[in-house]
Order: sequence, then structure tokens, then C-alpha cells
Amino acid sequence: MSNRRYFGTDGVRGLVGKYPISPEFVMKLGYSAGKVLAAQGTKKVLIGKDTRISGYMLESALEAGFSAAGIDIGLLGPMPTPAIAYLTKTFRAEAGIVISASHNPYYDNGIKFFSQDGQKLPDEVELAIEAELDKEMSCVDSHLLGKANRIDDAAGRYIEFCKSNFPSQMSLKGLKIVVDCAHGATYHIAPNVFRELGAEVVEIGTSPNGTNINDGCGATSMDMISKAVVEHEADLGIALDGDGDRLMMVDHTGYVVDGDEIVYVIACNDLKSGNIRGGVVGTLMSNMGLEIALADMGVPFARSKVGDRYVMEMLVQNGWQLGAENSGHIINLKHTSTGDGIIAALNVLTAICSSGKTLHELRQGMNKLPQVLVNVRFSGDSDPLKAEAVVAAVHVVNEKLTGRGRVLLRKSGTEPLIRVMVEGPELEEVTELANNIADAVKSAC
Repeated sequence: MSNRRYFGTDGVRGLVGKYPISPEFVMKLGYSAGKVLAAQGTKKVLIGKDTRISGYMLESALEAGFSAAGIDIGLLGPMPTPAIAYLTKTFRAEAGIVISASHNPYYDNGIKFFSQDGQKLPDEVELAIEAELDKEMSCVDSHLLGKANRIDDAAGRYIEFCKSNFPSQMSLKGLKIVVDCAHGATYHIAPNVFRELGAEVVEIGTSPNGTNINDGCGATSMDMISKAVVEHEADLGIALDGDGDRLMMVDHTGYVVDGDEIVYVIACNDLKSGNIRGGVVGTLMSNMGLEIALADMGVPFARSKVGDRYVMEMLVQNGWQLGAENSGHIINLKHTSTGDGIIAALNVLTAICSSGKTLHELRQGMNKLPQVLVNVRFSGDSDPLKAEAVVAAVHVVNEKLTGRGRVLLRKSGTEPLIRVMVEGPELEEVTELANNIADAVKSAC
């Protein structure tokens, strides 16, 4: 991604009102994308968004840009990112555009694209759009302007798709589930999916007001749902992030079940039912406990770079179906073309119903090693990872953890952060070691 000026690992992101997430740039982005896509022979895209207040502004800007390029637009309104990927395929649109900054606060936003097959745009298309952005914006003749229409049944279509991915002979009747939608794009979808499959649903995070998305709730803030599961004596909790592509869960004790444990449960069930194909893809951040547990079952495991697009690339490269990030992006190509929190939750519920075991019991087969992650903000003007003090600090920790754990430093693909991760057998030790490295990074910033 080093040769990109605008597209990061998850589209174009930034602070609302500041370049590049400004009305002027986003309109030109829509126009530039429209020119590239029109050259490929299409005249239609879909646009969806999460519940951020800035979504209205950016949606209008994109609509104007695409129309000026002669592209018709289908407006989906608030919809989960994976729903937009799915609908892009079903409507045979050339691209689906998502206005979302995923798990970030409301004052951030972003634009990301899905191709006709419901996957992230190929690198060459993103580069072509960037090249078009360098050119002057114009407008097609009036009779060639793109038209816009609202797709009113988008939510219903996606709800039915989700339900179709749960075995028809099974029911969620008898299960009490807390569903936290992070005041985001799944607020009008996820509770209905689980309720219509028979579950008793306790809703939280389903009252978006434009500024409360991901605010102390959802997959990045698990305290509220953990308490709610215990207070309501629920069987489990399902926490989604603001755009619905990330899943974290809670068992009946209030214990947080992360992406590594979720993919472990799904892999176990797939192996038992004979539906597993190949192995499982994790990332550099995946817990060593997942790797060990899968090896014990004879299931291959491979690590990609951090980012769901890299998990996807490795799945396709290996011909496998199942991959995940520990942050909760679960990709199951048997069911979807991208990470989907609701579908992943249904995969886990399938395992619960088929085994007769609780989520608490199903996760027991994997023992996580303590893993500490420290985020250090930096200006971006320098590269702290190359500083001598940082290199030396990492060397010291690697020496201490030889054969017992590992260290990983990386730059975030979506925020100006250095992520310091240390993993090992003892929590107290890895916490101290992670903080030592983080202090060195702060000094170098």
C-alpha cells in the first residue's frame, strides 16, 4: 500500500471536514470512481452508510460525483458493510460504496468500495481511481447524467439472506441473546434476524442519533454487554461494531469471546460436520493459543498481514474458506464474500445448536496465551519503528521471550498509531515488556 496517497487498507478514511473526508474531495472521488467504472462498461453503483451524522453529507457528495460521471446510483440508506457487499452482487452493480469508519468514533468517516463480486476492489482499480483524481473534474452532457433511486427493501433482503445461512432444521427457540448493535448500521437488522429465528432478544445499542455510534458499546467496548448478559441471565451476547463487519461475543458468565475463539468454535464445528476446506487463516495478531489448538486437531493454520483484505487474499491463495482477525473480523467464504458479524454469529449459533453445548463449553478447547496490545499515537512525520532505541527495546524483549512468546510492532492501516503487541505465558511479564517497548516508541515519536 506504500504507493497509495488516498486508499489505505480499508479505503479512504479521516476526520470529517478535513481533507480527504471533505465534501469537495468526496464528490471528486465519486466522479473519479465513476469514470474508472464507466470505462469498464457499467453504469450503476450502490451506496450505503452507517449511522454517523456525516453520512448524509458524504452520501450527497458521492451521489453528485457519480451522477456527473454518468453513473446511476442505488441508495441503500443505513446498511451494514457486508450487506452492501451482498447487495452489490444481487443487483449486478459494478461497485458498492460504503460510507463508514467502522469501529472509529462518529467524528471520523471513510469511503470504501466493493467490486461486482462483493469483495474489496482490486489494487489496480484503486490505483486507477487515484490516477483519475489528479485530473480535472468535468461533467457529462445533461442527458447522460446518472439517476439516483432509493432501494426501500434493502434491509428486508439482507435479513432474509442472513436467515438463509442458518440451517432450516434448527431453531434458536429457548435461547436468550443480548444483541449490541453499537448504535450502528445493524440496529434495524441484527435483532430481527435472531428474533425471527426464534431467540428471545434483548437489544442494546439500537438507538442511533448520529453521534453515539461505537460510544461505549459494541464490539470495541464490551463492558456493557458483559454486564447485560449476566443481569438478564442470557445464554450469550452478540456484539457488533458500527458497520457490522466485526463480531465479539460473551458467554453466559460474562466472559468476552474474541475473534480467535470464535473462529476456533466455527472450525471445530466445520471439522466435526466434514465441512472444513483446507485450513484457517489468522493474522500476525492471532493468539498462539489458536495456532496450537488447531494443530492439535490437525487443521493447518497460516498467518497473513493484519487487515481483513490480507486474510481474504491468503484464503483465496490457499483455496481455504475460513479466516479471522482476533479483533472480530470473521470471513467464511462458504457463506459470504467478506467479513460479516451477523453471519459469523449464526455460524457459532449453529455450532451451539448442533452440539447441544453452551458457548462457554465450546470455547474451552482453546487456551489463549496472555497477549498485551499497547497503542502509541504518532505524528506520521517520522518512523519510530526504525529508531535505534525501539529496535534495541524489541531485541531485549525477544531475547527474554525466546521459545516462549513473541513481539510484533506495526503501524495501523486506519489510524496514526503504532501498535505494540507482546505475547507470552505470564500476563504480568508481557504487560511490563509491552510497556517497555511502548515507552521507547513514545520517546522516538
